[in-house]
Amino acid sequence: MNTFLLNQLLRLPGLPGDDTPRYVKPVGSAQVRYFEWLENNTHIVYPIIAIAVVALIAFGIISAWRTEDIDGLKKAEMKREIIRLLRREVYGMTAVRLAQTLDIPGGRMLKLLEEMAEANIVESRTDTSRVTTWRMKGLTA
Repeated sequence: MNTFLLNQLLRLPGLPGDDTPRYVKPVGSAQVRYFEWLENNTHIVYPIIAIAVVALIAFGIISAWRTEDIDGLKKAEMKREIIRLLRREVYGMTAVRLAQTLDIPGGRMLKLLEEMAEANIVESRTDTSRVTTWRMKGLTA
């Protein structure tokens, strides 16, 4: 009985006398060629990746810069139309209504109105329902 227990204790896995391998390496696991190619050509691969990232960032910045920019003559013409509309509407108009009337995108309209507010041409008033009305500065209503 003692020898049986002793034999069972000696066959416990993980002990130094255990010769049965638990992990068997799969066939071909050390033959991953694309990692070897990347490691052998790092002087080519990483600069190409860096140049591509810089080019994408530059392209994004330039395309965003071109779409938001309005030339000076067109901007002055838009501001003149805004002034004409606001002179007709003494109590003012919302930016959405101005944008719909002049067929200008809302973001661009707000940008123009804020530029005109900084130049003390128009002023904005927000009521209790959070509706902002833009009107000409100096007109009494």
